[in-house]
Amino acid sequence: MLALGVDPGSRATGYGLVEKGDTGLVLVDAGCITSTARAPFYERLYHIYESVKDVINRYHPDEMAIEDIFYAKNVRTSLRLGHVRGVILVAAVQYSIRIFEYTPLEIKKSVVGYGGATKEQVRSMVSIILNTDRTFSLDTSDALATVICHMNWSRF
Repeated sequence: MLALGVDPGSRATGYGLVEKGDTGLVLVDAGCITSTARAPFYERLYHIYESVKDVINRYHPDEMAIEDIFYAKNVRTSLRLGHVRGVILVAAVQYSIRIFEYTPLEIKKSVVGYGGATKEQVRSMVSIILNTDRTFSLDTSDALATVICHMNWSRF
């Protein structure tokens, strides 16, 4: 099974593809969709949407895991994050990909074993779990952590 993990963000959206093999989890690809802060927000949304579609078209994942909505102190930030999640979800639905949502707490517990883990701790554990020496951006490692969480949950 091949799954796509996504960490939504209006400036940087991380993604990671992981395959569940006989010997464990295998990193297929990972990266970050970035856009300039100078671009109008609606153009950034369209860029994220098209980029996610490109990833889906290239790899044809069976499932997608995405971080669930969380409460932010800044209402504007929360609304923008909701828009980003929306275009990502629409892209997945357009290709009939099953979607699974996980809270930040579930993701951190699944990967690090502690819900209050830092982003740097998550990044370190992602590299260990996927047996890679690649250094990921924090957005990319969060996306990989999301898909690792999904792979752990999907066993049950």
